[in-house]
Amino acid sequence: MTNIPVTTWSLEQTAPTDLLAAAAPEGDVRIVRSEVPSPEFSRFLYASVGGDIRWIDRLGWTYEQWERHLGREGVETWVAYDRGTPAGYVELEPQDDGVVEIVYFGLLPAFRGRRIGGHLLSYGAARAWDLADRWPGLAGTKRVWLHTCSLDGEHALDNYLRRGFQLFDTEVKEQPQVAAPGPWPGAYRV
Repeated sequence: MTNIPVTTWSLEQTAPTDLLAAAAPEGDVRIVRSEVPSPEFSRFLYASVGGDIRWIDRLGWTYEQWERHLGREGVETWVAYDRGTPAGYVELEPQDDGVVEIVYFGLLPAFRGRRIGGHLLSYGAARAWDLADRWPGLAGTKRVWLHTCSLDGEHALDNYLRRGFQLFDTEVKEQPQVAAPGPWPGAYRV
């Protein structure tokens, strides 16, 4: 198996005022919290958004692993819908001491390039900042962070920077080169 260099950038916001919101796209785009933990729906989003950019770490998760993760206090999934069709999502995960990670964020391939991503990221970051308002057992958010890498979409890093995230770490590591799995085997033709 061939190894390739992968650059990972870690970014953060340290105050709600760091967020530079994108304008909402035209048309019927709505962002809704998926309030009922659903392993099936979350796996669909994960595989469909990340299938062409090599998201593979959760593909082997069992139903019980998805259920356990989604049932944790403060874990939230916010879904963008374009005219009623799921277009992308952002997953928030609280950590210690008022830190919230944007664990996953992205759009299904058919919805990229429609100005939905900046809006969804803005909305998701704002929900990270007010997470404790919905989960009284959590500490107030003091920091929102995420990471992206050179395998993600070509506009990912730029979108994070335009939303007010600041780079705090860069790391380059060799990783095995894997084929894009698609949302199901063979879904994407390369």
